[in-house]
Amino acid sequence: MTTVFTAFEQTARAHGAKSFLRVPSEQLELSYAQAHERIATIAGIYRRRGYRHGHRVALKLPNCAAFLLHFLALNSLGVAVVPVNPDYRRAELDYVLAHSEAALVVDAAALERFDPPRAPAPGNADECALLYTSGTTGKPKGCLLSNSYFLAVGERYVSEGGLCTLRHGEERLITPLPLFHMNALAVSTLAMILSAGCVVQLDRFHPRTWWRQVVERDATIVHYLGVMPAILMQLAPSGDDRGHRVRFGYGANANPKDHAPFEERFGFPLIEAWAMTETGGGALIAASREPRHVGTRCIGKPPPGLDVQLGEDSELLVRQTGADPRRGFFSGYLKDAAATAAAWRDGWFHTGDCVRRGPDGSLHFVDRLKNIIRRAGENIAALEVEAALAEHPAIAQVAVVAVPDAVRDEEVMACVVLNPGTSASRDTALSVQDWCFERLAYFKAPGHVAFLAALPVTSTNKVQKAKLADFALEPSQSYDLRERKRRK
Repeated sequence: MTTVFTAFEQTARAHGAKSFLRVPSEQLELSYAQAHERIATIAGIYRRRGYRHGHRVALKLPNCAAFLLHFLALNSLGVAVVPVNPDYRRAELDYVLAHSEAALVVDAAALERFDPPRAPAPGNADECALLYTSGTTGKPKGCLLSNSYFLAVGERYVSEGGLCTLRHGEERLITPLPLFHMNALAVSTLAMILSAGCVVQLDRFHPRTWWRQVVERDATIVHYLGVMPAILMQLAPSGDDRGHRVRFGYGANANPKDHAPFEERFGFPLIEAWAMTETGGGALIAASREPRHVGTRCIGKPPPGLDVQLGEDSELLVRQTGADPRRGFFSGYLKDAAATAAAWRDGWFHTGDCVRRGPDGSLHFVDRLKNIIRRAGENIAALEVEAALAEHPAIAQVAVVAVPDAVRDEEVMACVVLNPGTSASRDTALSVQDWCFERLAYFKAPGHVAFLAALPVTSTNKVQKAKLADFALEPSQSYDLRERKRRK
């Protein structure tokens, strides 16, 4: 196997009658043989229109069958895809298209219309996809992902074992995650292709019909985002809570307080994993074996072949063991050799994530380094404070950031969106701070509380924290409560 398509074709020849893809929103289920036939037809159209190795084609599509079929068809021709969030606005789209030099944009209105290509973009023989980071702190970076990267991701998942052991030809993996992210496009898809399993691709996460979908689609594996377990725990008990065949869930950032109760109620383990678009199959860590230290943000122990080191400020540094430390990682940032070199400085990939190592060698995610607040010599994880404040009855949404402090270097600020009917008053701000005093060390409580109508987010709904600190400087937007932070 040298490409994603050759891996798919190998499985299709051996297991043609088995289900490959089910898309409930389209009432569609395709076997490997049926998908192979459709992919060949689509590839023929691209080929006749002149698309070939060296081109990049942007897929501006929702979660749908066409996304994966076009991805595989283009891969068979050596054409790299540029997955694009279909909710991008004009400026966001213009940036990605100009930066990637995509020869074509395929959207929902153009699935059957293929224009003649422009000149090929500067791709390479192994390029499979160009995925853009979310851009929470600046312009998105284009991560060059090779066929080797995609195959490594799938092989890493298939070889995980433990609670994640896959049964060849039997698994049905249901996921609501977007295909323009590496989890759905690379992890889910390649894991199922390499194990002759079926991808059940939902259009998005529908909490009220989630368990019915899981049961009716006969899912054996679910992929989740961190917010999903918390939302599902709020649903009224039903017969579907245990009426499924799910063997495990696989995801990241489940709220520690929900982790054990979720497993007890729904009857399967949530496997917390860690990876980045940049690290792919080269550095993917999962808590798939006991002890999983449920409720501690444990991401497991490094697998064989992965070197791990904790650098300055406990930053997670990773690389492959042996002569090729970048094996399975991304190929670099498009048109940004300096950023690529900085990420790989001193021979290690610098993840930007802060972790701690447990007594048994397990790794525990703390937060993104840029979300670590340094107050008077104490390091405070914004994620921990956010998790505590999320339980406040008046709070609908919250993001915690650092703001400058002349005495303590930095101070904690909570940016809060209130539930309807709650006033953005000083009394409410005091209750927010007191809530933290009761649950966390005093220095972790917010010294500033700002009330917002909405949190600024990217097109992938990640909070743009870089825009939030300005609210601390606007008295009408925030309350300064620093004088109440005292060691008791």
